[in-house]
Amino acid sequence: MYGYGYGFGPSYLLIIIGLAISMWASWYVNHNFKKYDQFTSHRGKSGADAARYILDSAGLQDIQINKVSGNLTDNYNPGNKTLNLSESTYDSTSVAAIGVAAHECGHAIQDQTSYVPMRVRAALVPAVNLGSNASIPLIIVGALLGMNHTLITIGIWLFALVVLFQVVTLPVEFNASGRAIKILGSGDILDNDEVPMVKQVLFAAALTYVAAAISTALQLLRLILIFGDNRN
Repeated sequence: MYGYGYGFGPSYLLIIIGLAISMWASWYVNHNFKKYDQFTSHRGKSGADAARYILDSAGLQDIQINKVSGNLTDNYNPGNKTLNLSESTYDSTSVAAIGVAAHECGHAIQDQTSYVPMRVRAALVPAVNLGSNASIPLIIVGALLGMNHTLITIGIWLFALVVLFQVVTLPVEFNASGRAIKILGSGDILDNDEVPMVKQVLFAAALTYVAAAISTALQLLRLILIFGDNRN
């Protein structure tokens, strides 16, 4: 029983599967970004140019665009209403960079329109932070205290909040990509033949969120299998 629960038993395969999915998704998004980063947009607009155009068109002239260090560290911060583009996106005129910038603009527009899944995700953040930090320690302490089922159950429920957060994140990310593709398809930033390239980049990026949700859900399932089996 001990070997099954804590060693390299059948449930450990869930971790291996989750890790493999996450590694593949990470490779896939980097592969696609590098591939389409080699295609310079016909209109010569940079990621920052495209972002400014999209934000201004949406009536978001007050949102500041910043350049941040790193590669693919792009994000929209709803707290201070800033769009942060990585060095690999801000100055680049590639199709991939414009797609990434447009995706982050999609988040800004979601914030402006009070997109419900985005609001739900924001509301979950405090609970998710607690779950991320306390779930595994609670489970470990519960196991060390002679399988204290109360602590273990609380820990598992906290970990489930992390899974819920990642599931709620999926429509937020897919919707932002959909908004980006719709805007870019208008023909004002990219030519029509460049839009399918952007779709490929954003689809690959979305898969990383799907992979993260699956991987975390598999970890939750493993915890349930381990401690449910020990309880029996």
